[in-house]
Amino acid sequence: MNRINIFLLILVMGCALSVVNATNQQRQFFIQLQRAQSQERQLQQDYSQLQYQQSALSKTSRIEQIATDSLKMQSATTGRTQYLTLDPGAVKAEDAPIPTAAPASAPAATNKRGATR
Repeated sequence: MNRINIFLLILVMGCALSVVNATNQQRQFFIQLQRAQSQERQLQQDYSQLQYQQSALSKTSRIEQIATDSLKMQSATTGRTQYLTLDPGAVKAEDAPIPTAAPASAPAATNKRGATR
């Protein structure tokens, strides 16, 4: 009977240690879950902020302002628009000839938009 009591005591101690170990693992997993959920909330906030910034930066009025102020671009008007037509008998369009380099003393030629060639 003494051997059975010792065996049962060892068995109960093993089960108790197993329960303690399982509880500890469950607590660790819960902590990891809480951290992951917190990180998810932070990433969602960052994503929302980035979407807002993207929409603010891609507004047409802002792009037009940067184009006119920084890049010195001008809007196209009908008076400045050139239309090219291809003769009905022509099979394909050909590239325009590449201009030769102007001498250093000659002023650079400008097109209708004011850009130098």
